[in-house]
Amino acid sequence: MIRNRRKPRRAAQRKRSHLRLLLDVLLAVLVLGVLALVVANERFGDTETIAGAARVVDGDSLEIGSHRIRLEGMDAPELAQMCTRGAAEYPCGREARAALVELAGVGMVECRADRRDRYGRLLARCTANGVDLNRAMVERGWAVAYGDYGSSERAASDAGSGLWAGEFDRPQEWRRVHGGLAEDAHDGLSGFWDWLRTMLQGRMPLDENGGNIQ
Repeated sequence: MIRNRRKPRRAAQRKRSHLRLLLDVLLAVLVLGVLALVVANERFGDTETIAGAARVVDGDSLEIGSHRIRLEGMDAPELAQMCTRGAAEYPCGREARAALVELAGVGMVECRADRRDRYGRLLARCTANGVDLNRAMVERGWAVAYGDYGSSERAASDAGSGLWAGEFDRPQEWRRVHGGLAEDAHDGLSGFWDWLRTMLQGRMPLDENGGNIQ
């Protein structure tokens, strides 16, 4: 009789163990979800501000001093990318770069960043002469939404501005086909992993002029 009583007891223990494991998994998923939402809405980490004359690399990246900066939340055609307008091809990557050069001007560009991407570039929101460069590039149709600026993209598409005046491959698709750098959209979950990578790698402290302290 004693042996027969042990079997249901063991089954109950296994059931409780499985339930505890399920609860642990659900809790982990919940924590990651909350962290992703915090990244999307509140943003993590200390903010670094870099300001100075900028050299525009392409339609979504620039350099200020030794800092490599990727404009966050948007994605512009790669420098070598071609698009079509009417029946003709045109170098939309170079036109996107020219649009950012015009917006950035020759004065001071200020960028605020709190994380880096997988390539070590600062992911930043940048302004010049009071203009939000990230948003303006999407509004003018020379970049697409990439985790942000969805309403700006829709407005540019409706107006037929920039890239939307013809046909084009989205930059992430063009990179996939032509072997460019793989990039995740700058949304909440990828933002959390970028932030975590930044925290684990550590940051170089900035001097008063925004340069790296050696």
